[in-house]
Amino acid sequence: MRAHLKSPFVNVAIHASQFPAKVRGDLLASLQACKLNHKFLYDSLKQTQKWLALHQAWAPSRTDAECAATYDRAFRAANARVQTRSVHVIGLGCGGGQKDSRLLHFLRGSRRKVFYTPADVSLAMVLVACETAGSVISEDNTFPLVCDLAGADDLPGVMEASWPSTARVITFFGMLPNFESEAILPRLKGFLRAQDVLLLGANLAPGADYFAGVREILPQYDNALTRDWLMTFLLDLGVEATDGQLRFRVEPSPTGNGLLRVAAYFQFARRRRIQVDLQKFDFRRGESIRLFFSYRHTPALVQTLLRQHDLAVLAQWITKSGEEGIFLAKRMSGVAGRTADPRRTKTGRPSNRS
Repeated sequence: MRAHLKSPFVNVAIHASQFPAKVRGDLLASLQACKLNHKFLYDSLKQTQKWLALHQAWAPSRTDAECAATYDRAFRAANARVQTRSVHVIGLGCGGGQKDSRLLHFLRGSRRKVFYTPADVSLAMVLVACETAGSVISEDNTFPLVCDLAGADDLPGVMEASWPSTARVITFFGMLPNFESEAILPRLKGFLRAQDVLLLGANLAPGADYFAGVREILPQYDNALTRDWLMTFLLDLGVEATDGQLRFRVEPSPTGNGLLRVAAYFQFARRRRIQVDLQKFDFRRGESIRLFFSYRHTPALVQTLLRQHDLAVLAQWITKSGEEGIFLAKRMSGVAGRTADPRRTKTGRPSNRS
């Protein structure tokens, strides 16, 4: 930790969803299903460092000044909607905390008392976010949390009990692509009270042709840094790089919701046994394990998905490249979300993580 934090100690809350027995069970389930839970890509300090290097090299918010400016416009709008003298920012999947810290900068500038909870499955990532936020707000107002959002059913209630009256801005940057929307959006809705707002970042497919747009961004995934990061999980389990080949492809969502995603599979070229404690997993030649997927959306698809889960989009900001969008949303008040088929809309042009 660098000089942004005054104390040599950081108190971190760890939710039961990341207790050792639960993590071990999730790992065994991933290997059994041949579908890796994404949290195991951030499990170690080494993996976190590799991801941060990858993010620095490829994330539009880090490489494109116009993208960073687009986020700032969204942050100003969120700041304008907060009418209270105190606000609590909850960064779900905080990553390195760069985007959250920029939001904190705008909120603090309005002379509010600002609190921040950086939440992630990775302890190392949470500590990086704490250190980043330390340049903006007091560490006394930062409450880091290690949790698995997908497995922390009681987390909204815990937050409500701890912060019953403080206005909240929930951030969800760079996370939507790595979840099935049918699983994660109800959880986001559960965090939002009537007075709260959600800032959601989505990776988009540029251009008018949805499939062509997803193909266009494939090099952002199929590159040396991403391959190195993804392979770390298998190498740490005893798999050798020569045991097979890592392949990327564009595929439709298995839920049939019309979305496309980039997925990475390691296909074994020879037999390999992976052992976790006493559990053994044998992979035969030709078998694959999915290491990663990342959905790409269009603005219209994001709006449809949010509406299906009773979340109303108040405003959206789309980068000029068409590759990234930020959506300001809130929970619908007493109105059931209308159901629509996102497959009817293949593109969405703007009105105009990390």
